[in-house]
Amino acid sequence: MARARVSLWVICMLRVALATVYFQEEFLDGERWRNRWVQSTNDSQFGHFRVSSGKFYGHKEKDKGLQTTQNSRFYAISASFKPFSNKGKTLVIQYTVKHEQKMDCGGGYIKVFPSDLDQKNLNGKSQYYIMFGPDICGFDIKKVHVILYFKNQYHSNKKQIRCKVDGFTHLYTLILRPDLSYEVKVDGQSIESGSIEYDWNLTSLKKAETPSAESRDWDQVDAGRAQDWEKHFLDAGASKPSDWNSELDGDWLQKPPYQDGLKPEGIDKDVWLHRQMKPAHYLTQYDLSEFENIGAIGLELWQVRSGTIFDNFLITDDEEYAERFGKATWGETKGPEKEMDAIQAKEEVKKAREEDEEELLMGKLRRHDNHFSRFHRQGEL
Repeated sequence: MARARVSLWVICMLRVALATVYFQEEFLDGERWRNRWVQSTNDSQFGHFRVSSGKFYGHKEKDKGLQTTQNSRFYAISASFKPFSNKGKTLVIQYTVKHEQKMDCGGGYIKVFPSDLDQKNLNGKSQYYIMFGPDICGFDIKKVHVILYFKNQYHSNKKQIRCKVDGFTHLYTLILRPDLSYEVKVDGQSIESGSIEYDWNLTSLKKAETPSAESRDWDQVDAGRAQDWEKHFLDAGASKPSDWNSELDGDWLQKPPYQDGLKPEGIDKDVWLHRQMKPAHYLTQYDLSEFENIGAIGLELWQVRSGTIFDNFLITDDEEYAERFGKATWGETKGPEKEMDAIQAKEEVKKAREEDEEELLMGKLRRHDNHFSRFHRQGEL
């Protein structure tokens, strides 16, 4: 049993060692973060960031992150890294965000950009690949954005994914897989998942694509031969023609390709054949979640009330590494953070009570002084 545990540990360590980490930021080196992050100068009214752990935290140093500092401002800042393509690979984007000011209206999301981003001029019109994270405004908007750039357009996930609205730090994770599945996690728990193809309404775009090679080949087949081929392909009672050529016409099918009463009449040949002989690359050829030149991550957002802290940024190709990183950062400090907040809340209640008692006492003293003054004046008279 002990040997099995050791072997499992070795496998886990090997997998983590093989994970590719494209970007990771924890703000643990003081002011050196300014060498990695570029504040946009596109607008002189953009709000400024500082690195802070906030008014309450789980660990004063580990919980330091980029904090917005000015109310009613747009913000724009970014960091670049070595460009990469996620083609054929899993893409994991993860970070933590804390709205300790109890957000009333503003963004807490991040954006992933192509490597040719002009960081100094980052603004709301800068093209991005992915926008992910919470957005809160009033009672109506409390959602997690997952927006993908495809075919020169931005496409939002059609599902309503609810975000956290309290003042604590939360871990947000987006996973895009090469099989066109995706998953959104909050605090390590899966809150939404599904198909990129369908949950972004991209199927309509696919239908407008140029017909596939299989479709074009069908149109080039001799009409008579095609009709004869279809007749025997769909007719279970047909006998093999004497001129059937297996090399040209394929294997003779003794059974119909439909079952349980399903009939091919009225179904387009191309659609029918694709359902029966869908090529392995049918979905992935559309590159619905593949980005060739990922090279920057940033914050481009608006906030009415400032104070949000962004931390523990991670972009990797390994889901397990992201999970371990989340546990080693947010997982270690989430408990102590809530404890510190509870202690501060008690202290504030105590202070407020003491102030009320002091005000009450001062009121009594003032009333006593007034009474004494009136009595003294009456004595003089």
